[in-house]
Amino acid sequence: MRRVYCEAINDLRGTAAPTRKDPTMELLRTHEPLEAFVFDMDGTLLDSLPDLVDVTNETLTHFGYPTHTTEEILAMIGNGLRSLILQALPQDLNDNATEAALAWWKARYDEVGNQKTTVYDGMLDTLAELKARGMKLAVLSNKYDGGVQILTKHYFADLMDFALGDGPVPRKPDPKGLTLVAKTLNVPIERVAYVGDSDVDMQVANNAGAFPIGAKWGYQTLDHLTNNNPGALIDAPADLLKFAE
Repeated sequence: MRRVYCEAINDLRGTAAPTRKDPTMELLRTHEPLEAFVFDMDGTLLDSLPDLVDVTNETLTHFGYPTHTTEEILAMIGNGLRSLILQALPQDLNDNATEAALAWWKARYDEVGNQKTTVYDGMLDTLAELKARGMKLAVLSNKYDGGVQILTKHYFADLMDFALGDGPVPRKPDPKGLTLVAKTLNVPIERVAYVGDSDVDMQVANNAGAFPIGAKWGYQTLDHLTNNNPGALIDAPADLLKFAE
């Protein structure tokens, strides 16, 4: 069932699900020795799309608005919750209606946002090995900060040194969040890798001066990565171990 779902999502993205058993990666430029890996959440660490679709459509149904397909909601995610809600709602609503839907979505997601979400294959083993090699690990996401904290604690409590979402800092690609994460980890920004599946992820890494690593298994198409100056492209989480040798 899991394989079928992955293939369906990759069909939506226009790319085939990877079939390689051995990890491979494409290094596009040199980098400083790395001491920390910071991760995007949705589409990089977690396949959270099923819960995002369910909660978004439950919110729309609750308020009597039309729902959306998985493909439509997939195209809406990546730039934070407010962006998702604004795209999902009918376009003629006033601010009060938007804020009500936003609040209902958050409350519902806090309750059920991990029912169908799964960690990508190989990610937990990779994180544990990076940790064993002395790497510092963190999350920086455009998901609202409350949701980031809940999911990080649920899936990665013993692995992540820090987690940060939208709210305390501006959303990516603004570099302030990634800069704050590096300072919190006490690692120079040039020795931080930022791992993500989207154009915004490559942009925030470049804006902050970190090393951008594009995750090809995520929700966006490959051109979103290649058109935004990635430092490396990887096919599987285990590829990250090559940057910590």
